[in-house]
Amino acid sequence: MANEKSCGAIVFTYEEGVRKYVIIRGTGMYSGFCGFPKGHMEAGETEQETALREVKEETGLEVKLYDDFREVDEHFLAREGRPNDKKTNVYFLAEYHDQKIHAQESEVSEIVLLSYQEALDSLQSDESKRELKAAEEYLNNGKNILKEH
Repeated sequence: MANEKSCGAIVFTYEEGVRKYVIIRGTGMYSGFCGFPKGHMEAGETEQETALREVKEETGLEVKLYDDFREVDEHFLAREGRPNDKKTNVYFLAEYHDQKIHAQESEVSEIVLLSYQEALDSLQSDESKRELKAAEEYLNNGKNILKEH
């Protein structure tokens, strides 16, 4: 059994006082699938370093991670024909201000900024919905120390 690990972030910003989440749509076999920026860990990287690198590569954004927010989902890769291989995704929460988003064309077909409900409605997987709900709850409970508004 092989184990794969990816790290990324649930990225948000504020537009006119409204919190908006970055949702990406993949390409290739993942076209049409909406989620958060993430990717495989490289040798010697920490989870946080991977998350920062992947967010930058896929969206062009320099973000600040909330190190005390960490969500994990694990699943087997049966849908990819690898029922004995396990995938672990680790997500942090990240914020950015006053930057333009630039999609990485080789991996991302579209990036949108959506309100919480719109973002929740766009996600197909129960895991992604759970992670977004956790991020929203975290931010709504006064943990938004980076908010500059």
